[in-house]
Amino acid sequence: MAGFVDVVLRGLALCGQAVAIGGVLFALLVLRPAVHARPALVPLLDRSLAFSAVGAAVVCVAQLLSLAVGLGSLAGDDGWPVRDLLATTYVRTVAVRVLASAGLVVGALRLRRGTGRGRGWLALCGVALVLAASASWTSHAAARLGSRGLLLALDGVHQLAAAAWVGGLAHLVVTGLGRSERLWPALLLRRFSALALTAVGILVAGGLALTLAFVGGVLPLLGTAYGMMVLTKVAILAALLLLGALNFVAVRRLPPEADVGSARLRRLVEVELGLGLTTLFVAASLTSLPPAVDVVTDRATLAEVVTRFTPKWPTLSSPPIEALPVDDRDAPRTAADRAWSEFNHNVAGLFVLTMGLLAIVHATGRAGWARHWPLIFLGLAAFLAIRDDPGAWPLGPLGFWESWAYPAVLQHRVFVLLVIVFAIFEWMVRAGRLRTRQAALVFPLVCAVGGGFLLTHSHASLGLKEEFLTEVTHAPLGLLGMLVGWGRWLELGLPSPEGRIPRWLWSGALAAVGVLLIFYRES
Repeated sequence: MAGFVDVVLRGLALCGQAVAIGGVLFALLVLRPAVHARPALVPLLDRSLAFSAVGAAVVCVAQLLSLAVGLGSLAGDDGWPVRDLLATTYVRTVAVRVLASAGLVVGALRLRRGTGRGRGWLALCGVALVLAASASWTSHAAARLGSRGLLLALDGVHQLAAAAWVGGLAHLVVTGLGRSERLWPALLLRRFSALALTAVGILVAGGLALTLAFVGGVLPLLGTAYGMMVLTKVAILAALLLLGALNFVAVRRLPPEADVGSARLRRLVEVELGLGLTTLFVAASLTSLPPAVDVVTDRATLAEVVTRFTPKWPTLSSPPIEALPVDDRDAPRTAADRAWSEFNHNVAGLFVLTMGLLAIVHATGRAGWARHWPLIFLGLAAFLAIRDDPGAWPLGPLGFWESWAYPAVLQHRVFVLLVIVFAIFEWMVRAGRLRTRQAALVFPLVCAVGGGFLLTHSHASLGLKEEFLTEVTHAPLGLLGMLVGWGRWLELGLPSPEGRIPRWLWSGALAAVGVLLIFYRES
């Protein structure tokens, strides 16, 4: 439980950091020059500064909660070893980050009120740099014995570039909220486009250098959980670069004096932001894994990885509950455990494939009855609630409320709740019972968030190698889940002709999830 909560809190801290630091850069390099050219844009600058303060506050709270979770896991019968903990680099770094976040909140709000205009900006940039630099001291770079200074600098610059890009996107979205016809000044878009292009170049260069240092080669990249998460980041980054390129081309064609309210551009920016925030959570998950270069004896071979992706006939028979070591949750996994899991995944794949095929049929516009496909989610939810955790209620000896204290059980039940949300909301939207756009957005948001959580789903108790071989097939499922979510998001937001491609894309991705689950294997 502590590990899962800590990853979520680290992800929130990185998102808040991106909003805070990216907001300072966005205000300084994008909004201030735009305000000089068009004084009517001053309210946008004030809004961005307030949003930066919110991001810094999120960092402060998330860091304190993460520290509390870590300290709680170290507490023994004698209480917390406070004196020893205060001497650690990590606790001192958290203290610096909390103080820098508080300073950024104060500085941003003072500038918003019009005080400290000259030196205030200098002070705000200073605390933003301290916040970015301190972030690298909570990463793997701080634990290296060789070239630590270089790695800390690379990590700090990498995080600063990520904040400029992702945080800038967040502020770009916020500046368009509540404005007349949701227009963006073209001058603002063009300046942010230049900032984002610079940030992307730095981000990619720093990421490559850090990958060489922490992964070390092709085999560690393909045979460890750390390497898998790096590849996942690369896949999401590729989608981000594609969206960014489309937005860059569109913005460069705009006349500087125009205001822009293009639905296409807005939807692409929103999806780009969503993928960027997911990347930050993936980066947070990386901090919970040992660097691939350090994993030698527990590294999976290429043949073992290929075997997990080699299709085999689905397992359609389940071992009896008596064959599983349900009384000992720490027992090594047995052949019966793997057969139980394979049966769960394969049968779930039948549910998902059926929904995907019906969604494709409905996308043709020739089968109105197929719009009821979300109801199949209810059957899937019932199946997962019973079968996901054989050691817990209703099949195992662990009681219903007692089982919530176990991270794997908690994550599985959260996913079941997400499935139920899928069923109810999307069926009501498809059936015309909910006609608001906000209700229609529930399904894509839950898909995107669920796919992101699947990328951070952990089986750490299984051991490094077994954990990796279990989760290596979860990464493509998580990526496809995000494709379903953001594809549906684009379908809802784009004009009718342009929404056809995303419609086919997300329904095909849903069917692909079903195919992967049907051929899922753990042996």
